[in-house]
Amino acid sequence: MKKIKNIAELRETKGDVILSDWFEVTQELVNQFAECTKDYQWIHIDPERAKKESPFGSAIAHGFYSLSLLPMFMEQSIHIESAKMGVNYGLNKVRYPHHVPVGSKLRCHTTIQNVEDQPSGGVKITWLCSIEIEGFQKPACVAEMLSLIFE
Repeated sequence: MKKIKNIAELRETKGDVILSDWFEVTQELVNQFAECTKDYQWIHIDPERAKKESPFGSAIAHGFYSLSLLPMFMEQSIHIESAKMGVNYGLNKVRYPHHVPVGSKLRCHTTIQNVEDQPSGGVKITWLCSIEIEGFQKPACVAEMLSLIFE
């Protein structure tokens, strides 16, 4: 966990890579995500069929599941002590270069790309997030995530 005192110090960390903890993707979690999103495609929720028929050889997590883990990874990775609140602002670009086999472990590499003052008094932060899959060269997800932080 990287602890940062305030927004001024956050600006100084621009370009630093911050790592999260590892997180295991289980079939139970993938099934719960399918239930929440109503995305029941068999490559996600039917491990036996996926093993036999999928080009991936196993059930895989939804791409949006990987993306949805970003807030958790961020909470594990960085703490801005002066922040009173933060909100998701959006995404600039998202790609899924590699599928995530169920049972994989993921972690996020996060880099602060930009910190912009906002008329509301907070700052908009552009984070470059790359979700690594243990044992694979290509990442599961690469996204530019935006958030607003208020002191």
